Amino acid sequence: MEQQSPFPIGPQASPETFTNKVWFNLLVPDEDHSFDTHVYNVNFEPAARTYWHWHPGGQILLVTSGIGFYQEKGKPARKLLPGDVVTIPPRAVHWHGAAPDSSFAHIGIGTQEHLGPIAWLEPVTDAEYGEATAQ
Repeated sequence: MEQQSPFPIGPQASPETFTNKVWFNLLVPDEDHSFDTHVYNVNFEPAARTYWHWHPGGQILLVTSGIGFYQEKGKPARKLLPGDVVTIPPRAVHWHGAAPDSSFAHIGIGTQEHLGPIAWLEPVTDAEYGEATAQ
C-alpha cells in the first residue's frame, strides 16, 4: 500500500476485527496512562473496514486521506473526506472504513482509556456495507 500520511503505516491489522487489508500503527501507546488516551494511524485499502465495535470512553477520528465512511448502528452512514473530524460518543456501536473505490486513512484517538478496551462485535456484512456506501 502506498503511504498517504507522514505517519508510519505500521503492520497489517488483525483479520479478526477488520474486513480486507488494514494497517495499524500505535503512535501514542500511553503505557503509564498519563494521558488517558491512545493515538493511532489507520490505513484502509479500498472496501476495507472495521467490524462493528464500541469504545467505553469514546473515540475521535481525524481523516487524513482518501474517502471513507462512518456509521453508528441504526443511523445513516456519513461520507468522510480529508479534514473531517468524527467525535464518537462512549459506547456508540459503529464501524468506519474506506469507500469501495478509494483507500482511506485516519488518525484515531481513543479517549478515557481507563474505562476499558474496545469491544469488538460482528463483521459489517457486505449488504450493510453496500447500503451504507451507495451514496
